Amino acid sequence: MAMKKGPTKGSGGKHRNKLKGKGPTPKAEDRVYHKAYRAKKAADRRKMADPRLAARRRAAKFTSDSDDLVIGRNAVLEALRVGVPSSTLYVATRIEHDDRTRDIVRLAGQQGLNLLEADRLEMDRIARSSNHQGVVLKVQPFEYSSLHDLVEAADRKAKAMEAVNSAATRMAARPLFIALDGVTDPQNLGAVIRSAAAFGANGVILPERRSASVTAAAWKVSAGAAAHMPVARVVNLTKAIESMKERGYYAVALDGGGDALVGETGFETDPLIVVLGSEGKGVSRLVREACDAVAGIPISDMVESLNASVAAGISLYAVARARREATSN
Repeated sequence: MAMKKGPTKGSGGKHRNKLKGKGPTPKAEDRVYHKAYRAKKAADRRKMADPRLAARRRAAKFTSDSDDLVIGRNAVLEALRVGVPSSTLYVATRIEHDDRTRDIVRLAGQQGLNLLEADRLEMDRIARSSNHQGVVLKVQPFEYSSLHDLVEAADRKAKAMEAVNSAATRMAARPLFIALDGVTDPQNLGAVIRSAAAFGANGVILPERRSASVTAAAWKVSAGAAAHMPVARVVNLTKAIESMKERGYYAVALDGGGDALVGETGFETDPLIVVLGSEGKGVSRLVREACDAVAGIPISDMVESLNASVAAGISLYAVARARREATSN
């Protein structure tokens, strides 16, 4: 049998594996036998021994960008006195104690907080500032409530009170919520929470975007009311209002150009949502359109507007007065 001359298989045949490369050449610092590798390891050891970087690594174990910190002796002492939920108190080593720091350490011990000492570099890193006066308080994140759960609880309470003989008690149990649209100042938020608790509201509603959060600053201004007043965060405030209206609620927005005066819209005795906007922009257009009425607070022409906390107190008082008058007639 005659044999065909020439190769019977091409370059991709039985010798294909021999043609494969071994990839790119490793960098010199990645080759264990190279002097660049040894130089890199020595540099890493020097960096790990740097006291500033060591302090940064130790501080990173206890803090993160999302931590809510109270910094300074007066601020920390006030936060502990009003009972802001906290987890850890950091105190600088060899701190010069005064009456404030003694009270801080005593209150932290009574509340069962973790007490940690840190040197100056660590304290600067934890506080992200050098102006901490030797004390930093780490606050626990605020636990927000579900709006659905708050509405369900308010409706159950109102239904249970319908069996009470007192008309005033039944009226006082009517659901009442405060919604904030574009309020970004945490101190304003804290004051609103305090007013909501004072007038027996069922909760405060916040949008997730372009809104203040319940931080340590808001908690302090609320004077501890944040521990008793539930706060719900919603993705879309307009849709949240519309969903509550489907359950029989009415919404009243506060604005300087309102058609009625606050407390005189006719919806005060119904399950109600009072919507407040920011001092500069007020209530947004979409939120305003979702409301059943727009009410105004009569003020002097010398003042353009009121901030959210003041408007909240006035409007809640007006609603409470309207409900009292409805039961006295």
